[in-house]
Amino acid sequence: QWAELDPWALTSQSAKVVREMISTLSVRDFTIKNEVAVHRDATVEPGAIIKGPIVLSAGCFIAAGAYLRGGNWLGENCTIGPGSEVKSSFIFPGSKLAHFNFVGDSIIGSDVNLEAGSIVCNYRNEREIKEIRVRMNRRLHSTGCEKFGAVIGDNCRIGANAVIAPGALLIPGMFLGRTQLCDQELEVLPRGAEENA
Repeated sequence: QWAELDPWALTSQSAKVVREMISTLSVRDFTIKNEVAVHRDATVEPGAIIKGPIVLSAGCFIAAGAYLRGGNWLGENCTIGPGSEVKSSFIFPGSKLAHFNFVGDSIIGSDVNLEAGSIVCNYRNEREIKEIRVRMNRRLHSTGCEKFGAVIGDNCRIGANAVIAPGALLIPGMFLGRTQLCDQELEVLPRGAEENA
């Protein structure tokens, strides 16, 4: 029912969306308390901080020291490592935040891996005008939001200490090397595309 929303519209109302999702869950499969829904096959280590509304699906692993807040949905078999923070985001099955990551106001596809220290920024601190813009079809478009991270397609690989700037749209299968910057004002190319450009 939310498929028609732009990604930034979805993340900006993530708490409301996740509350609606929680209302449809079976208490046979999920333990639900204080807007925190944890599948009975998920693992949350002691010392993790989880603030609702949130859905942790089957097979999820949340390490000690992880911090999840602001309305999140995690699909099956996601891993959130120690020292990682996730805010107002939707993370699809099999994706992993290794450790010491930040993902804010973002949509992360399936089987995405963020190596240690990589972050997805959600706010343009360096600009006087804070509105996030995204590049689509070689043109910048306004989102109307001051907080929006990125859309990261399925099977992307994000190297250690890489930074994804607000408004980035990464196509499926993209590789972002260690310590690299991905900014929405740059053209994002798939793996190997540089050789053909």
